[in-house]
Amino acid sequence: MKQFLTVVTFLVLGSTLFASELGDAYKKEYTFLKAQKSELQSRFIKEEQQQKADIAKAGEKLNMLQEKLITVSDALKVSQEKLEKLNKKANEVAENGDMGSVVTMQAVSALKEYGVEINDSNKSSQIETMTDAFENAAKLYRELSSIRNEKGKFYLPSGKPVEAQIVKVGNVAAYGVAKEAAGALAPAGEGKYKLWNSKEASDDAKALLSGEQPEGLDIFVYENLDKEVEFKKEKTIEDTIRAGGVIGYIILGLGLLGLLLIVLRVILLSKSGSNVEKLTKTVVDNLNSSGVAAAQEAIKGYKGSTARVLKATLRNITRDREHIEDIVMENVLNESSAIDRFGSFVLVIAAVAPLLGLLGTVTGMISTFDIITEHGTGDPKLLSGGISEALVTTMLGLVVAIPLLLLGNLLSGWAQNIKDSMEQSALHIINVFEKNNIKK
Repeated sequence: MKQFLTVVTFLVLGSTLFASELGDAYKKEYTFLKAQKSELQSRFIKEEQQQKADIAKAGEKLNMLQEKLITVSDALKVSQEKLEKLNKKANEVAENGDMGSVVTMQAVSALKEYGVEINDSNKSSQIETMTDAFENAAKLYRELSSIRNEKGKFYLPSGKPVEAQIVKVGNVAAYGVAKEAAGALAPAGEGKYKLWNSKEASDDAKALLSGEQPEGLDIFVYENLDKEVEFKKEKTIEDTIRAGGVIGYIILGLGLLGLLLIVLRVILLSKSGSNVEKLTKTVVDNLNSSGVAAAQEAIKGYKGSTARVLKATLRNITRDREHIEDIVMENVLNESSAIDRFGSFVLVIAAVAPLLGLLGTVTGMISTFDIITEHGTGDPKLLSGGISEALVTTMLGLVVAIPLLLLGNLLSGWAQNIKDSMEQSALHIINVFEKNNIKK
């Protein structure tokens, strides 16, 4: 038991000693750790302050860099604008150079046509070539815009060439004065002249050659001398009819036939209506003085429609009124065929002529379209034939139809007046006869 207590006591004492040493160890460690903590806190504060300072410096540096970036960007933008202007100017210079080359080539080529040679191989720069071209162009312009005389020749209307003095008015007109003839000149092709068919230009040519300035000029203006100019030819009636083709001749033939029938109809109506009053007066005088037999004998030698109607009236004058009036109407109708002779045919021609003109218009347009299909529309002269036929036939149809229709209707009215006059004369004779019988 004592041993146990001894052991326990020893253990308690040992534990107490160990606990005391452990506590000291812990105190030392705690003090060390606390010192470390203080040091770490101090270092942390310093590091935080240092970082804040570094961040502030970095911010200032960043602001400086941003400002520098803005400055550099602005400078870059200005440089780019300058570069674009320089490129644009360079392009303009290049284009102007190309344009200058083209203008120079055109000027040299145009002046060469007028016999002015410009050798640009001797020129040190394009500007010298262009300057030389413009100087020659100005000199040529002054020359071509003036009136000048030079020796040359032109062709007469007969085709004979003659030596003459050529008076050039700028570069658009010319006059020629020769022993054989004088007047305005027209292009004859290949740079040659021919005398224009204008007699009034002769005095103008002589006046210009002597240096005078006439108030007015009978002038022929041309574009160039390379292509011959055809003389203006006055179109005749024959040319117009020929342009109408076959249908035009048919319409003209019908028109002449209608005119002939009009003339014959006028002659027939003149004969039929010329003696109506004379015969009526003769019959009435004889009825009043000597009776029906004497009236019949008085007109026995007369011929014509009026005489036949009055003779038939006198032969049947003793019949009753209604019967004799029917006889008169019957005889007037019988004479109508002679009085109306050719009238219907004239009106038929007047109606057919415009239709033939329309037919010619259709055939002319068909011909025109055939030419367009084969040759195209490049040459208007090829199309003129069909178009002329189309228009001329219509014109001829109207020219024939209008007078025939007008004259035909006038003659129809004349014929109707003659028939009315015959009927009126016959009724007048009947009335005179009845009146004489009533008196008796």
